[in-house]
Amino acid sequence: MAGAEDDFMAMRQAFQVGDSARVTAYAQRLQGHLLEPYAAYYQLRPKLENPVASADAVKQFLLRYQDTPLADRLQGEWLKTLGKTQQWDLFAEAYPGMVNRDTELNCYSLEQRLSASDASAFNDARPLWFSARDLPESCTAVFDALVAAGVLTVDEVWTRLRLALEAGNVGVAKRINQYLPESQALNERKLTAATENPLRYLEKHRNEIRTRAEREIALFAMLRLTRSGPDQAYAYWPRIRERFSEAEHSYFMVQLADQAARRLNPRALGWFTEAAGSVKPARLSDAQLGWKTRAALRAGDWELVLDTIEAMSVPEQQTGVWRYWKARALKEGGKTVEANAILAPLSTEHNFYGQLAEEELGVTIGAPTESHKATAEEIAVTERLPGIQRALALYRLNLRTESTREWAWVIRDFDDRRLLAAAEVARRNGLYDRAIHTADKTVQYHDFGLRFLAPHRDALHELLKQQELDEAWVYGLIRQESRFVSDAKSSAGAMGLMQLMPGTAKWVAKRLGMRKSPHTLAEVNTNLTLGTYYLKHVLTLFDNQPLLASAAYNAGPSRARQWRDEKPLEGAIYAETIPFSETRDYVKKVLSNSMYYASTFGHRITALKQRLGVVASKSNGDRLPEEEK
Repeated sequence: MAGAEDDFMAMRQAFQVGDSARVTAYAQRLQGHLLEPYAAYYQLRPKLENPVASADAVKQFLLRYQDTPLADRLQGEWLKTLGKTQQWDLFAEAYPGMVNRDTELNCYSLEQRLSASDASAFNDARPLWFSARDLPESCTAVFDALVAAGVLTVDEVWTRLRLALEAGNVGVAKRINQYLPESQALNERKLTAATENPLRYLEKHRNEIRTRAEREIALFAMLRLTRSGPDQAYAYWPRIRERFSEAEHSYFMVQLADQAARRLNPRALGWFTEAAGSVKPARLSDAQLGWKTRAALRAGDWELVLDTIEAMSVPEQQTGVWRYWKARALKEGGKTVEANAILAPLSTEHNFYGQLAEEELGVTIGAPTESHKATAEEIAVTERLPGIQRALALYRLNLRTESTREWAWVIRDFDDRRLLAAAEVARRNGLYDRAIHTADKTVQYHDFGLRFLAPHRDALHELLKQQELDEAWVYGLIRQESRFVSDAKSSAGAMGLMQLMPGTAKWVAKRLGMRKSPHTLAEVNTNLTLGTYYLKHVLTLFDNQPLLASAAYNAGPSRARQWRDEKPLEGAIYAETIPFSETRDYVKKVLSNSMYYASTFGHRITALKQRLGVVASKSNGDRLPEEEK
């Protein structure tokens, strides 16, 4: 077996360097092996450069290996080559069988339909246009066709141009600019100047704002100012206000208020009000309404919370976050019956807002007493599935990306019972992240022991005792940090179970008198020793409040401190108004996880609201941290 695995890794390396002869040689040795589909893929993939000549071979591959993610992957790569070379007949034949379709393929499909005079393709293509981000090259021909057919108006070109500038995607804006009539287009030299130094640009050109293009560049410069300082931008605005229409004034005020709300600036609500008071008020997006709601929460204006949530789109209002806060706003307004009608169904959901909803109804949540366990037969059947076996084999070879793809592909249509059987297989084989991910997908039958796995309890027991840390909270944090993947490494360089940054690890190791090298940071005991010490450190900095300590562990102590208010703040509102979306999501999940772990461990259950606590005001007990994560 070891020989076959060595052959596979050598074949994979040969594929990566383009040595087709070696790939073929190793592939012959792997005929009949579990990983044979990869050998076939590595041999066929280079031949896609000639998509017509490789058509028969691709079709045979898709037929033979249709139960693997490689089939869908190869088909997608082949379709993109067909699109680039405009082999539309073959493309139209193969595209319907594609499972995972991305934007590049979607645009090729639209181009194929347009080439076949399918007029409905115009309507299907329009929504793609309104994107602030850069889109694949395959979309260019589609957009050219939309403009040529008059399906996109000049105003809609301006709409996307403004979206790109709002997002700071200047390169995208310059590409969109090419669709404007030459007489209306932005001066790209001026756009670059506004990007590099917005205040200097405004000072130099504020008396030259006459055309729409000049107003858009000036508005873009003002947006740049709002990001560096909303108060500075508001102070400057009167110098050029008269150059803009009421609609443009309202648009600027919405952007200003949104940026202020994201920075927890207390002037945000006043600026939202000024924007709404315009003769032609700008329409707020769901994201902007979200931040207006958060600003209202911090201000304690429950009536405005309710009004703003009800201004959101219907799908946005149906998300857990806004159902919960709408119910709270109704309750604060004395409308308990209406509030409970929202809270009751929400309380059945197994997440942060479901837990809070249940507590609002008078129940402290724990894991459900009934838990579905997969049978021995269900587990055995799952273990024998080729896709599961391939995923496990790839995991043993430390090819996590390939293993995860195989796993996701094989479980994609599983019902709850099969999902729980697969989760148990993953647990038994040490794929803790896959076990959790798979168990999390169930809808009706649940196994919270699999959703909230607790490996390494023996290794953690003494450390938790030394640091006087709550086991449920620590496990809730590790689950969110790494899903118990001991060698996990983030794009920022954080490592191990507790995702420690090297600088933090070095600081802790020095305090503990430990010798460590970067190679030992992922080692389980070392990582847990350093991580629990640092976690205790930030917990002490924040007066033993798990909410603030969780925020500090993720984003740094100084930020967690800055996000407090001038007055004491309900913990749930503090969590909801954290400016960083990653940290906001993180702390909710850590605290939610800790509730389930407390229940599965048999600990005394502390209400989630009690765990969230009340966050003291900024002026109360400020202490500078010795070290930031």
